[in-house]
Amino acid sequence: MSSYENQDELYSRPVRAGKRTYFFDVKATRGKDLYMTITESKRRFDDHGNVSYSKHKIFLYREDFDKFEDGFLDAVDKIKELMETGEFRDPIAERAAQDQASDAAEDAPQEEATSEDDIAFDDL
Repeated sequence: MSSYENQDELYSRPVRAGKRTYFFDVKATRGKDLYMTITESKRRFDDHGNVSYSKHKIFLYREDFDKFEDGFLDAVDKIKELMETGEFRDPIAERAAQDQASDAAEDAPQEEATSEDDIAFDDL
């Protein structure tokens, strides 16, 4: 029997991010030790259009939280530093620009041809 069977799930938080969903799950072992699983789930389609999900999971134990957080924050800071050089793509800015262009296109006035027959009495 695996030591991960019969875990108590205490908390679950899904985070949707584009084609991926990340699940942050807090669990307890039978010995009442707390840990977190972080699961990346990505939707995939086969040649016939059938949907499947590819999942990758890491187990993060409580005694490693501080070291994990330090490493994660250092990596995020490094990415921010590298982004400031302008040498790397910025998908967040690209997505925002696409959203703005899409919103502007939706907000643009639509010209409609009207005739006297199209005007309702209430419009006068």
